[in-house]
Amino acid sequence: MNWEAINAGSQLVSSIAVVLSVLYLGIQVRRSTRVAKVAAQDAAAAALRDITKPFMENAELGRLWRAGLEDLSKLSADDQARFFHAAHQFLKAFETIHFHYVYGLLDAQLWKGWRELLRQYVASPGIAHYLELRSEVFSERFQKFMGALEPVSERLTVGTLLGKEKRGGSEVQE
Repeated sequence: MNWEAINAGSQLVSSIAVVLSVLYLGIQVRRSTRVAKVAAQDAAAAALRDITKPFMENAELGRLWRAGLEDLSKLSADDQARFFHAAHQFLKAFETIHFHYVYGLLDAQLWKGWRELLRQYVASPGIAHYLELRSEVFSERFQKFMGALEPVSERLTVGTLLGKEKRGGSEVQE
């Protein structure tokens, strides 16, 4: 065997090793991206859960949230301030969820559900009032997104979903 054949053989082996390394790296990057997406989706759900969980666990906070969504004038000044703080945190969580979606970290099917939930809340008088006064605390991109949301034809609340409130002007049957 001469040196040229040995050199050609070693170059072939080196080339194959480089190709295999690049393929392996591509697989690892894809796996890493998938893990990042799942982590972002879990973080988004956890953030919203952390904000809404006290409304479920504490009847007074739940009442305040529900009343604030429907009619802020029914709340005292202190409770209105609490509602505004809760609305801020709630919408900031949605802003983060939207950010994850925009950057491809949130599955489109999951985003569809989040978007529909946001549409319902943005349509509530309390959140609409909050946004009239404080929309500048959100990114321009999120402000534009919320402004472009298609209005809901029928705003659904827990009360209308459970048949406890009027829906479309008539009492809903349980």
